[in-house]
Amino acid sequence: MSRDKTMTAEEVVGRLRSGMTIGIGGWGSRRKPMALVRALLRSDLTDLTVVSYGGPDLGLLAAAGKVRKVVAAFATLDSIPLEPHFGAARQRGDFEFVELDEAMFMWGLTAAAHRLPFMPIRAGLGTDLLKVNPALRTVTSPYEDGEELVAAPALRLDAALVHLNRADAQGNGQYLGPDPYFDDLFCEAADTAYVSCERVVDSADLLKEAGPQTLLVKRAFVDGVVETPNGAHFTSCAPDYDRDEAFQRAYAKAARDPEAWQAFVARFLSGDEDTYQAAVTAFHEEESA
Repeated sequence: MSRDKTMTAEEVVGRLRSGMTIGIGGWGSRRKPMALVRALLRSDLTDLTVVSYGGPDLGLLAAAGKVRKVVAAFATLDSIPLEPHFGAARQRGDFEFVELDEAMFMWGLTAAAHRLPFMPIRAGLGTDLLKVNPALRTVTSPYEDGEELVAAPALRLDAALVHLNRADAQGNGQYLGPDPYFDDLFCEAADTAYVSCERVVDSADLLKEAGPQTLLVKRAFVDGVVETPNGAHFTSCAPDYDRDEAFQRAYAKAARDPEAWQAFVARFLSGDEDTYQAAVTAFHEEESA
């Protein structure tokens, strides 16, 4: 019988160490494992390398001084084009930044998932990407075509954090929205992987809401499962909930003013996850009033 891998967000963070390379799933401001990110913020971990299709995960970790290096294709809030904390930290030179093409990023995860050093790809050819990343290399096809290709480096991860709609206690994870993003690759590219989800269900119930093609993450690649209702907030987790645009606007506005940001942190990020969710509820009650 498969073992029960359920744990708390704090137990997940307790397995991580400063200096690790951590991959964070989702895309921009969509289905980010925000409850796990908030648990990271509450920890004393630092000096992290974060690999992400970036959104508020990068912004919050950068604002908290947790990040030494970022590997990303972008950092956006989607409906707000630029992640404000990330942009400010980048301008200050707070961390080393490796910018990759979106496809190169995907193939880097794929190479890591297959335990290969790189993947030969065409993405990046004819662009300035190779100029801003002088460490990138090209390779020549060993066959008759002799084509020159970019060698997308493997993005090996010490740990991966992803958020899905459903999971069972053994680590099988299911997405129910329109896009799987690359959460499966993050898990497969990592030495350890942790899945947070809206609800933990029995294995037999995973197919009651959708077909088998939605079973994105396999238990063999998962070390821990955390049930975190509303755990992607304020990013979207369709179809369970959309992005909280009002809260995201408040976040972005506060991020641009140091005094306002301190007040935001005190109200929303100074307690545990239950405190955060209660503060969000109160925020919306005030907005409605």
